Amino acid sequence: MEIEGKVAFVTGGASGIGFGIARQLIANGAKVVLADLRQDHLDHALDYFAERQEARNVHGIRLDVTDRAGYAAAADEAEAHFGSVDILVSNAGVGLEGPLEKATFADWDFGIGVNLGGVINGLQTFFPRMRGRGEGHIVNTASLAGTVAMPSTMAIYATAKSAVIALTESSRDGLAQFGIGTTVLCPGPIKSNIHETGQNRPAHLRDGSGFGESEAKLSKRVVSDLWMEPDEVGAMIVDAIRTNTLYVITHGEWREAMEARHAAIMAATPTKVNAALIESLRSHLD
Repeated sequence: MEIEGKVAFVTGGASGIGFGIARQLIANGAKVVLADLRQDHLDHALDYFAERQEARNVHGIRLDVTDRAGYAAAADEAEAHFGSVDILVSNAGVGLEGPLEKATFADWDFGIGVNLGGVINGLQTFFPRMRGRGEGHIVNTASLAGTVAMPSTMAIYATAKSAVIALTESSRDGLAQFGIGTTVLCPGPIKSNIHETGQNRPAHLRDGSGFGESEAKLSKRVVSDLWMEPDEVGAMIVDAIRTNTLYVITHGEWREAMEARHAAIMAATPTKVNAALIESLRSHLD
């Protein structure tokens, strides 16, 4: 699918990875709706494009991706402003981490609600709008944390990101029937604002959280010069949309850990195969 002339809706689109993707989409001829929780990020992003005489190609909407009614309203606004959305980039996420023994339901609800629920809400909101047109593309941002065994401090984050990978893989054939391509982005360290997770937690999920100390520590994390630039990720996504590439992996440094995990899974898998069992499952699916 070509980018030029298309309309994209990017969640978390006003900073970090989302902003890098938005910049590359616009550079390749798309119009982009930046949907973001943070008004300060939206203001900065819109000023950026205005300074470059590109304001006509971008529209900002404040959106909490866990708010389903708000998501539907944002989709309506996007269509009213630019027309039908061709590309959905479900990128909004929170970098939740903390000691597992201190995790509460508030922490699980926050991490799963944004990192997985936001992707589900994007699919459920835009798939019905896209499927009648015979063309489209959906990009879901997961993480390399979803591909390897992570420490328990990252359990909530890794759980959600693993599910985003599975969701993208398992929805690919169903979306393809309607001409909609799919990509799952698994980034490593990217220059972004994901360390500002504590600022993005809603008030009702602050009470009872066990991660207050961890979020305060995370907020002071210094973004390294060694981390990848968001525009580099954006260029990868542009290529993936054009070629309908399923996986976009930004870093090779996790390759050995990925191989070790897969090797352990394969080592635990029996080699005996019952052909009749396989056939019975196929007939059930048919």
